Amino acid sequence: MSLRFSYAHAHAHSHSLPLVFLFFLCSTPSILTQHNEDPTTKTMQDFSGYPVDEPPHPFTSNSISVDAQTLQKQIDELSAFSDTPAPSVTRILYTEKDVLARRYIKILMGLAGLSLREDAVGNIFGRWDGYEPELPAVATGSHIDAIPYSGKYDGVVGVLGAIDAINALKRSGFKPKRSLEIILFTSEEPTRFGISCLGSRLLAGGVALSKALKKTVDGQNISFLDAARSAGYARDEDDLSSVFLKKGSYSAFVELHIEQGPILEEEGISIGIVTAIAAPASIKVDFEGNGGHAGAVLMPNRNDAGLAAAELALAVEKHILESGSVDTVGTVGILELHPGAINSIPSKSHLEIDTRDIDEKRRNVVIEKIHQSAIAIARKRKVTLSEFKIINQDPPALSEKSVIETMEAASKELNLTQKFMISRAYHDSLFMARISPMGMIFIPCYRGYSHKPEEYASSQDIVNGVKVLALTLAKLSLR
Repeated sequence: MSLRFSYAHAHAHSHSLPLVFLFFLCSTPSILTQHNEDPTTKTMQDFSGYPVDEPPHPFTSNSISVDAQTLQKQIDELSAFSDTPAPSVTRILYTEKDVLARRYIKILMGLAGLSLREDAVGNIFGRWDGYEPELPAVATGSHIDAIPYSGKYDGVVGVLGAIDAINALKRSGFKPKRSLEIILFTSEEPTRFGISCLGSRLLAGGVALSKALKKTVDGQNISFLDAARSAGYARDEDDLSSVFLKKGSYSAFVELHIEQGPILEEEGISIGIVTAIAAPASIKVDFEGNGGHAGAVLMPNRNDAGLAAAELALAVEKHILESGSVDTVGTVGILELHPGAINSIPSKSHLEIDTRDIDEKRRNVVIEKIHQSAIAIARKRKVTLSEFKIINQDPPALSEKSVIETMEAASKELNLTQKFMISRAYHDSLFMARISPMGMIFIPCYRGYSHKPEEYASSQDIVNGVKVLALTLAKLSLR
C-alpha cells in the first residue's frame, strides 16, 4: 500500500473551493439554503402568503422517490477507489484510495446541501439542519473501508444510501424538525491496526483506546498517528479525546446495511429490523512445545504445539455447541504453526478465536470454558500455554423499542415485508448505542455473501432499504 499520498492540501480546502465550485456547476438548487437570499423562494412566499421555512405539513411515504440508477452508479464509482482490481474492493484506512474515497463522499454530501465537519480521526459528518436545530439530531451512516479482496456493498449502502435518503426527503418537500446527520465512520474494519469500529468506539468515549492509539502501529511499523497525519487528520494533537461525543448527543441513530447472511433472501423478505447486535469477543492463544524432526522424534516423546492448537480449535466448537443456543457462535479464524515445514514438528502455534452471543453472560461462560480447555490441553500434551489474552470483550447492544417500532411502521407504510432479527456481525451501531437509542435496517444480499467480491445487493432491495431509512429518519426527526 502506498502511504506517500498527502491529503493535507485537499483536506485544508475540502470545505471551500472544490465543493463550492462543484455545487454551482452541478447542484444549484441544493445550495439555496439561505432562503432569504433566494429570489425564487421570496417570490413563492410573496405569492402564497406563507413562509417557506414554516414547520412542514405532514407528508406521505408515496412522496419518497429514490433514483436507483444514480445510486448504483455511485456505488460502482466508489468501488473504483480500490487497491485491488474489480470486482474485488480493497480500501484500507488512511491509504491513498481511502483518502480519495472519503473525498468522493464529501463531495456528494456537499452536493446534497449538507454542512460538513471532520474530527481528529476522520469521522465525517454531514448535517441537514432542522427547523429546531437546538434539539439533538437524528443520525445515520456507516463505513466505506473494505478488507482486502472484499465487495462493494458492505457499509457503502449505509453511507451512499443515507445521502440518497436525505436527497429523497428534500425532493419530497419534507423539512426536518430535528437536524438529520450522516456519519461516515473511520475504520469499521480492523484490517490495518487490528481495531474494529475504531471511529465509533472513540465517538462512544473510548478513553483506553484513545491512549492506546498513541502507541499503536501497523504491520509496517507505521504509527496510527503518523498514518492519520498522512491522510490529513490528527495534525496538531496527540490527545484524541476531542473525538468523544456525550451521551445524548443524538436523539436516535439508525444504520442501513446489507444483512451479510442468507435469511432475508431465503425467506423472500424485503426488510430486516434488527433487535439486537451480538456481543463479540476476540482471544489470542499461543502454545510452545519442543519441535523436532518429523521422522526422528517418536510419537510418545513429542510436545507438539500444532496438535495442541488443533485440539483447542475442536474444543472451541464443542463449547459453542454446548451453550444450548443457536445465537452462540465461535470461529478459529487464524491458526499459525512455526516453523511451518512439512518435515518439522511445530514448536509454536498461534490461534485467534472469535466468539459472539447476544447474551453476554453466556458468551463469557464459553470464553472461560475455552480457557480451561487450553490449560488442560497444554498439561496433557506437555506444552506451554504462553498466552491466553482476551483482546476485546464488548457487551451486546439492544435496539431501542421506539426506534424498532418506527422502522416497522415505515416498512409497513411502504408495503414491504419485514422480519425481526439479530445481527451476529457487529457494526458501528454497537457503539453508537452507547450514545443514543439505536436501530438497524437490513436488506437482503445474494446468498448472504459478504467480505468477498461476489457480495451483491439488487438495486430494488437497496431502494427499499433507502426508502425505509428515509421514512424512519423523517418520523424520528419530527419527535
